[in-house]
Amino acid sequence: MTAITQATNATSVHRRAFVAELISQCTDALIVTGLGSASYDVFAASDRGRTFYLWGAMGGAAALGLGLAIAQPECDVLVITGDGEQLMGLGALATIGVQKPRNLSIVVLDNGYFGETGMQRSHTSLGVDLIGVAKACGFEWTLEIDNVGGAADIAAQVKRRAGCGLARVCVKAEELPRALPPRDGVYVKNRFRAALGLAPL
Repeated sequence: MTAITQATNATSVHRRAFVAELISQCTDALIVTGLGSASYDVFAASDRGRTFYLWGAMGGAAALGLGLAIAQPECDVLVITGDGEQLMGLGALATIGVQKPRNLSIVVLDNGYFGETGMQRSHTSLGVDLIGVAKACGFEWTLEIDNVGGAADIAAQVKRRAGCGLARVCVKAEELPRALPPRDGVYVKNRFRAALGLAPL
């Protein structure tokens, strides 16, 4: 297991700029977004058929990413989610660590707050270490990021397919205008399937 320490400073990254930079460097990846701000940021950066937005399945982004990575082993799968959403899905990290899909990367935008429910402090601001959890679960790489330039480091790991990994991006706790992706689940599903060359269901 390789631990890559990029930074240890407090929150500093403007998340929307970071997400836009990351997506611009992972143009071929299949993207799964966690509900809330992560979906808004990805949609604001680039709405495309190869993105699957999760609207109400809090805690499900990493698990969905795992299933997708197993089903599409020749594709890079990138999960972009928030700290609150990932905290609700900690069990998925254990399963990912056991399965070890080489094409799955999880990016957690960590502002230390539950942004969708009133900005209460999340567990990551109270001592829970998501990088430590990922390492304990057997993830093969981890990154701590506190600058926009760190998007290139994540993109390199995504494209290298050196094993499943998790990057924690320290982002500012800021309220940004919501950019709302499509909310029709059937439409999002069938658009995603079409991008993979599959028939609608």
